[in-house]
Amino acid sequence: MNEQTLQGHWNEIKGGVQKKWGQITEDDLRMAQGDVDRLIGTIQRKTGEGREAIMKFMEETAGISAGTLAQVMESVRGYAQQASEQSREQAQAAMEAARQGYESTEELVRQRPMESMLTCFGVGVLTGVVVGLMVRR
Repeated sequence: MNEQTLQGHWNEIKGGVQKKWGQITEDDLRMAQGDVDRLIGTIQRKTGEGREAIMKFMEETAGISAGTLAQVMESVRGYAQQASEQSREQAQAAMEAARQGYESTEELVRQRPMESMLTCFGVGVLTGVVVGLMVRR
């Protein structure tokens, strides 16, 4: 099942849920974001409706079988898990790049302490001059 099919079913389910249970708000649907389990929990909490009845309604609304709805739910979980893993990998790569940058800067300062100190002094003086000019205006 591809992402467009999943999104199509999700839109049908959302529309049907809003018609049947008016107390389910757009915010509730936005919070569920394609997570059928979360949506079912919200409907149960707000309406007192049973899980089986909600599932049956969703299956009928989307015109899909229970197996397909389970596939939709599993696909959503898979997409979310994949996005989470990619985010984690990118964060780790960014941390590694920052660590390497810090280490290379530290090594440069060790190798050339006088130049590093003079560079910092020069940047400080330049920053002071710029801030002084800005304050005068």
